[in-house]
Amino acid sequence: MKRNWIEAELLRAFEKEKTNAHRLGTAVDGWVERFGNDVLISFKREEARERLIEECVGWTQRTGFVSKRIFARFLPRENAERLPPKLVFGDASVDSRSVVMERALRFGVDFSAGYSAGLFIDQRENRSFVRRFAPKKMLNCFAYTGSFSVAATVAGASTLNIDLSRKSLDRARDNFALNNLSTTGHRFIADDVMEVIPRLARKGEKFDCIVLDPPTFSRSGSGRTFHVQSDFEDLLLGSLELAERDARILLSTNCSRLDARKLVVMARFCLKTCRRAGTFHREPPPVEFPPAGAASTVWLTLR
Repeated sequence: MKRNWIEAELLRAFEKEKTNAHRLGTAVDGWVERFGNDVLISFKREEARERLIEECVGWTQRTGFVSKRIFARFLPRENAERLPPKLVFGDASVDSRSVVMERALRFGVDFSAGYSAGLFIDQRENRSFVRRFAPKKMLNCFAYTGSFSVAATVAGASTLNIDLSRKSLDRARDNFALNNLSTTGHRFIADDVMEVIPRLARKGEKFDCIVLDPPTFSRSGSGRTFHVQSDFEDLLLGSLELAERDARILLSTNCSRLDARKLVVMARFCLKTCRRAGTFHREPPPVEFPPAGAASTVWLTLR
């Protein structure tokens, strides 16, 4: 069974660039991530959990990394079975919330808030790409805790953040505050993305950056469901109505049945339908991730 743990040299490189949220190790049945001084182990089987804990302890001894707490979460097949991580090592009285850094940006994480801690570290290079091309106006669909919007805002953008969860948007506002960013000029809408997009189109709103990183499945308060395999195409078609002529659109999914190639095929069909043209590129996956170990992502640049 092939496993991959980062070396001490890479750990020091992360520290130098002010990043302390990243992958530590990967196995076929799980992985281990760092969030500041905490470690999160994600596992598919109980025996994998125990083995990864043992390997993590050995890795910390080799590298000198000091972990204050270790959390573990089971990786279920169905979203409905997702549960928050459980503390397996460390002081249970310590606040479950903490702050981590990614290339000097600060983000809040909370291991008691739900299945995910609050920052998807496999999107690090895509967030850095946003900072480099510096959009003026971003539409962040399924915004979650607003990490993409923080990256865009430090580069000078205004943002519109849409998510079904008010709590997630509150955490997005908190992430703005952690980076000394005002929320003035930024909008946060707790609503169904598929219902908001047509309203924005009717108002004639346009964006030069759109982030589409939908969940595999979600259900709105009205009972409307979103299935990424069947609904991503409509999501993109609607988003193209809001895109400036030279806009960049991120297409991203964790659905194993939608790889980067299929995302491009879908996008080409949508472009043809809308009589628009564009080019595609992929940012490299985070250096510590194995091939195909991160979300499938493609950037579409319109022209």
